[in-house]
Amino acid sequence: MHKIDPDACQMCGACEPACPVEAIYIPEGKSYFAIKDTCTDCGACEAECGFNAIISE
Repeated sequence: MHKIDPDACQMCGACEPACPVEAIYIPEGKSYFAIKDTCTDCGACEAECGFNAIISE
Protein backbone atom coordinates (compact mmCIF):
# COMPACT_ATOMS: atom_id res chain seq x y z
CA MET A 1 0.00 0.00 0.00
CA HIS A 2 1.10 3.57 -0.62
CA LYS A 3 1.29 6.26 2.03
CA ILE A 4 1.90 9.99 2.00
CA ASP A 5 4.78 11.56 3.91
CA PRO A 6 3.14 14.56 5.62
CA ASP A 7 6.48 16.38 5.82
CA ALA A 8 7.02 16.13 2.06
CA CYS A 9 3.41 16.75 0.93
CA GLN A 10 3.05 20.26 -0.47
CA MET A 11 -0.76 20.09 -0.90
CA CYS A 12 -0.44 20.63 -4.66
CA GLY A 13 -3.38 18.27 -5.24
CA ALA A 14 -1.92 16.44 -8.26
CA CYS A 15 -2.40 13.05 -6.60
CA GLU A 16 -6.11 13.38 -5.84
CA PRO A 17 -7.51 13.38 -9.41
CA ALA A 18 -4.91 10.79 -10.47
CA CYS A 19 -6.42 8.16 -8.17
CA PRO A 20 -8.88 5.95 -10.09
CA VAL A 21 -10.55 4.68 -6.89
CA GLU A 22 -10.80 8.03 -5.07
CA ALA A 23 -8.64 6.77 -2.18
CA ILE A 24 -6.87 10.10 -1.60
CA TYR A 25 -8.34 12.63 0.81
CA ILE A 26 -7.42 15.38 3.28
CA PRO A 27 -7.83 14.23 6.89
CA GLU A 28 -9.89 16.64 8.99
CA GLY A 29 -7.68 19.30 10.53
CA LYS A 30 -4.55 18.20 8.65
CA SER A 31 -2.47 20.04 6.05
CA TYR A 32 -1.60 17.07 3.85
CA PHE A 33 -3.30 14.36 1.80
CA ALA A 34 -3.72 10.77 3.02
CA ILE A 35 -4.60 7.45 1.39
CA LYS A 36 -7.54 5.27 2.42
CA ASP A 37 -7.46 1.49 2.81
CA THR A 38 -9.33 1.26 -0.49
CA CYS A 39 -6.03 1.98 -2.29
CA THR A 40 -5.35 -0.64 -5.00
CA ASP A 41 -1.59 0.14 -5.24
CA CYS A 42 -1.85 1.13 -8.88
CA GLY A 43 0.87 3.79 -8.44
CA ALA A 44 -0.94 6.56 -10.32
CA CYS A 45 -0.66 8.96 -7.38
CA GLU A 46 3.04 8.23 -6.91
CA ALA A 47 3.66 8.94 -10.60
CA GLU A 48 1.88 12.31 -10.36
CA CYS A 49 3.60 13.52 -7.18
CA GLY A 50 6.36 15.98 -8.01
CA PHE A 51 7.58 16.14 -4.41
CA ASN A 52 8.28 12.42 -3.78
CA ALA A 53 5.76 12.57 -0.95
CA ILE A 54 4.05 9.29 -1.88
CA ILE A 55 5.88 6.11 -1.04
CA SER A 56 5.10 2.44 -1.40
CA GLU A 57 5.26 0.37 1.77
